[in-house]
Amino acid sequence: MSVLKRITVDPAVCHGKACITGTRIMVSVILDNLAEGKARGEILKSYPSLQPADIDATLAYAAMLARERHLAI
Repeated sequence: MSVLKRITVDPAVCHGKACITGTRIMVSVILDNLAEGKARGEILKSYPSLQPADIDATLAYAAMLARERHLAI
């Protein structure tokens, strides 16, 4: 199973934002937590429905977006 199958974009869920499949946990929330320096274990404890592979999928999704877009900084 591809790690990106753990990410879903559905206009009826969270206004079409990328979420972990089967949840309303947005990819951006996980990335924000990682950017703040929270450990994977802390994130998993805060969101019990998450699996470690969901964090891997989030990072893979973010990497894919970074390869595809250029943002002015």
